[in-house]
Amino acid sequence: MNKSADIVKRYVQTASGSGLYTRIPDISDRKAWEAIPDDYKKLLIEQGERAKEEPWTALLISDFREFKKNGNRVKFEDKYFPRRRKLGKLVMAECVENKGRFVEDILDGLYLILEETTWCLPPHTSYERDKEQEPMPDVTRPIIDLFDAESGAFVAFVEYLLRPVFSEISPYISGYVNDRLRERIFTPYETQHFWWMGNGDEPMCNWTVWCVQNVLLCAFTREKSYFSEEKRLEYLQKAAASCDYFLKDYGDDGACSEGAQYYSHAGLCLFGCLEVMSGAIEDGVVNDLSELSDARNESDSANCLDSRIDLASSLGFDKIYSEQLIKNIATYISKVHACGDYYINFADCSALPGRRTAREFLFGKYVGDSALMSLAAKDVMADLSEGRAIDDEINLFYRALQAFAMKEIEEYKPVSAGAEDVFLDSIGLMVARDSRFVLATKAGNNGDSHNHNDVGSFTIYKDGKPFIIDLGVGTYTAKTFSDRRYDIWTMQSQFHNLPTFIDRGQNAALIMEKDGAQYGAKDVTCILCRNGVKQSTEGTGTGVESAGGSDSLDGSTNDGKEISSLKMDIAGAYDDFRILSYIREVSLIKGQGVVVRDHYDGDADAFLSLMTYEKPEIVSDNSANLVNESAVSSNESAEVVVNVGTLGTITVTGVTKAQIQEYPIEDERLAIAWKHPVYRILLTLNKSDDIRLDIK
Repeated sequence: MNKSADIVKRYVQTASGSGLYTRIPDISDRKAWEAIPDDYKKLLIEQGERAKEEPWTALLISDFREFKKNGNRVKFEDKYFPRRRKLGKLVMAECVENKGRFVEDILDGLYLILEETTWCLPPHTSYERDKEQEPMPDVTRPIIDLFDAESGAFVAFVEYLLRPVFSEISPYISGYVNDRLRERIFTPYETQHFWWMGNGDEPMCNWTVWCVQNVLLCAFTREKSYFSEEKRLEYLQKAAASCDYFLKDYGDDGACSEGAQYYSHAGLCLFGCLEVMSGAIEDGVVNDLSELSDARNESDSANCLDSRIDLASSLGFDKIYSEQLIKNIATYISKVHACGDYYINFADCSALPGRRTAREFLFGKYVGDSALMSLAAKDVMADLSEGRAIDDEINLFYRALQAFAMKEIEEYKPVSAGAEDVFLDSIGLMVARDSRFVLATKAGNNGDSHNHNDVGSFTIYKDGKPFIIDLGVGTYTAKTFSDRRYDIWTMQSQFHNLPTFIDRGQNAALIMEKDGAQYGAKDVTCILCRNGVKQSTEGTGTGVESAGGSDSLDGSTNDGKEISSLKMDIAGAYDDFRILSYIREVSLIKGQGVVVRDHYDGDADAFLSLMTYEKPEIVSDNSANLVNESAVSSNESAEVVVNVGTLGTITVTGVTKAQIQEYPIEDERLAIAWKHPVYRILLTLNKSDDIRLDIK
């Protein structure tokens, strides 16, 4: 926990005033909208034209009640989100074309959303954190959840961008938007305390900055007369406090405990908060200086104004991006990028969490990190389809950021510097790389937000393809966030790359890892090899070793080899008296492959699971009598060789039995990453021998 995280509050306190967020211009600024690259404008217009032909979905209260009845949230969401996607495309098309072709459809969509009974999703209708959901929305006491805030920001940004157009039609349009924002966003935000606002003690998660970003967008896109400057400063100060409560739960390394997928809603929403705050404070400075310049003669006012703005910017809020914690949060996503579209995944994160966008590019630009800018620019420019215009996005602010950053992204020349090996101590994650392999190994504990029981698990990519995998999470249901969460197979340690123990008692049962922060790894040591120099991390201390070898489980050394490794005892994650210790060391021997060494001390029988995407095949043991068999069993340890598709080979010693199991992928969310069945290699351990996996 980062007790010193009062960063945002300190920077907001330097603000002498507050204006509005106007960095993205409204439709009347034709020079700005015309400056968007022609090919991108063409894509936006084509998206808008296709969106015009799509029907508006009909949201029914019975769809809302479906979740309470049987835990199904998808039926409601499949009607709720398409409205926002369609309207976002229509608005962007109208803004770049400015011919009025899309206005009637925009008004239809805007009023459909304004007239929804609630903007809150059915799983989020509880007034206290993690309490039972309400069966029906209470229109007299709106709840600000993720998507109430998101919808508020959406309609606020629609009204802001098209205010000049709407004002020519009727003043009632903007008035209706403002009334809804007052009712569902401003009054609840000012008069109630929602758990995600924070109090300094409770752990926060992506909800905090995700909601705060969107509340700020609602407030700072209103007409200047809507709020007094004093009220706008109050919003900034309250939002800053929440941001700092969010930051307190980050380690100095900036790692997102919720994983790469939630970085888009955590680290990037923190960026969204800072962007809106910075723009509002900058606008306040510009307005103050403009008033001063009005008193000067016209001939020198422009130069004076420019110099004063430059000075204010150099001393003001934007310097927050030089804070190391903010930079580390921004660059976390680069550190967990595996290859291509794949990312190191754990918890409720897919191996394919989505491509980077202008938000990462701008965040990288502001913190001065060319690697993050390059990653984002490459992703944006590699997508020649609808994805470049983030067609699946429901947040209009993100769509506009993408459009106005596109020219700079197209002109940016990415750098090709490779990522270094890294140990993110706050979550216990090591990522090591060479020219062919990317290895990730996780220590930590099972108390992370969106946790899976995965302490000690590892994943491997080889030649840009998934080799040893983490499944991720299936479609969210009521069960996902209930006390039955760990009944779901993808959450359990037996479906991660971990040992599972067997209780041979009367009620024979599996002994798997338990959930909770008290169940974790101990005696954690990480050694990273960077350019021939080994950096050693043990506990919370760090230091640098010479470029020699590290002690391994068998007592030997690896002198002269470049090795990054993570060693830990994971017995505490199982919390069973029969499991005295389970010491695991996972190493990338650069230029050769991955070695996993396990030493088990205990009474319970055990088997080891390895999850793969490519189909594995047992090809031999040391007796050469198991060729092409799907299972091998012996009373004594055997050397088992398993081919994983055509990708590589796993050679195993210290096991008595090996078999292959196939698992079809029937869940839509899992199928995003895994297009065909996945496989589990089951290895029965010989308790008297150490286990070694050589993965090449």
